[in-house]
This record gives sequence, structure tokens and C-alpha cells, in this order.
Amino acid sequence: MKKQILKIGLPKGSLQEATFKILQNAGFKVSLSDSRSYFPSIDDDELEAVLLRAQEMSRYVEDGALDCGITGNDWILENSSKVKTVADLVYAKYSLKPVRWVIAVPESSKINTPKALSGKRIATELVSVTKNYLRKKNIKAEVEFSWGATEVKVAAGLVDAIVELTETGASLRANRLRIIDTVCSSTTQLIANNKSWANPWKRSKIEALSMLLKGAITAQEKVGLKMNVPPGKLDTILGILPAMKKPTISQLATKGWLDVDTIISETEVKKLLPQLKKAGAEGIIEYPLNKVIY
Repeated sequence: MKKQILKIGLPKGSLQEATFKILQNAGFKVSLSDSRSYFPSIDDDELEAVLLRAQEMSRYVEDGALDCGITGNDWILENSSKVKTVADLVYAKYSLKPVRWVIAVPESSKINTPKALSGKRIATELVSVTKNYLRKKNIKAEVEFSWGATEVKVAAGLVDAIVELTETGASLRANRLRIIDTVCSSTTQLIANNKSWANPWKRSKIEALSMLLKGAITAQEKVGLKMNVPPGKLDTILGILPAMKKPTISQLATKGWLDVDTIISETEVKKLLPQLKKAGAEGIIEYPLNKVIY
């Protein structure tokens, strides 16, 4: 019987390092023989990976060359791809936070609203989405594809405006550009070919992958806390602790003493530890998590 393989596309470029980190925390060892390779090895003999630009990913997933892939939903929209979105992969620590495609003009430009773009020239990589945006607003402007260095084109006066990707707007401000509107927002997504999704084995494999990836992302914003609680202090400690569900409470060998184990947001630890210590908790241990599966 022929061995079943799931073909997955991983994004090359800005999302590559973050994607490899997510996969690693999800339990997969991903490596490249050298920096020029496009075929990562994964310690799962049912997975076959290839590196592609995020801009192209949805096209290859849609036509079945790949069973699934990781890309931004901006490129799904740009390519009008008909694919199955399996999961959003969003977490700031991995540089996978939501981003925006915005219209930017020079600080000195008289263009202050999208309507003022009528008859103007706009450069962007996101041509189709930009045209759809303008069409919905009944704005007639020329949209041209940019091969890169888009910010330079508007600063040099080659175009009147650009539609560019940004997280905070800091890079645009550094180039003396200002934002006049948002064209669309985008998140990183795990997508699947529709025929692959209809295949029971492939769907099961993709769903398992999705669960592990989301579990790894969720775990990065949480930590585990363990502590010993002396007799008579349990209610006080539980009143301080937030928890995903309820803390796990176990009897220790010393009569009356309890072990309390819980999971909390990493951002809450620095506030809670002094309170827990003051309330009587001892032997407090904070530990990292690899995956949290709801």
C-alpha cells in the first residue's frame, strides 16, 4: 500500500523564522540543509514541505499542488483563491500579529482623503485588492504593480500614493509618509485545498496539525504555577489566582499542606507572585508551557 503524504507549503521570507518556531513548539523538528534550500526536512514522515513566497501560496494550495499551506489572508484575497481556511495563527511573540495594508502619501501631499486619489497613480504589490477597494468607493485611479522599494517611489514623486503593508506605521513615518486610510487587514492562516479537505486521511492530518499549531501559539502567552499552601490558607490563595478552569489541588505528605497547580497569563505573574507569597504560599515555581490545547 502506497504511503500517504501531506504536502505542506511553508512561507519563505519574513514569515519563515516565525513559522519554524511555531512548528518547533508544536513538536516538529524543522531544518534546512542550507540557507538556499527550498525543501525543509520535518521529523514526520507523513509530511512533505516546500518553501514558497507567501504571495504565491494560496494559488498552489487551490490547484492541488499543495494540500495545505501557511500564508496571509491578504494574498488569498489578492489571488481570489478558493481555499479552506483551517486556522488563524496569530501571536505577537512570533511576529504573526495582524497587519494592515494602508494608503500612504508624502507628508507634504495635498491628498488627505481616499476621494482625492481620483485620477492619481498608486503603486502596490496588492493590486487586485486595491482595485476592489477603489471600485467600492467609486474612485477612478491608476493602480500599478510594484516589484519592491514601494516607499521610495512615492517619496521620489514617481507615484502619488502607495498601498503598503504595516504593523505600527513606524516605517512609513520614518520615510515621511502618512496614512490616509486602511485598505484591508490581514492575519496569518493555515489553509487547505478543498479536495484534500474532503479526503478523510488528509483532513485528519491537517486538523491534527492545526490543533498542535494553535496549542503552541496559545501556550506562549501562558505559564504554569505550582505552589505549596499551608493549612487554612487555601481559600485566600484561590481568591488571588485566576485560572483557565480551576486550579488542581493535591494533598501533600505533610498533614494539612496542599499543592496548587494552575495556568495563568504570563503578563499576570509579576503582579501575582508577591500577593501569593504574602498570602502564605511557599515553594512557588513558574514554568513555561509548550502547548495548551483547549
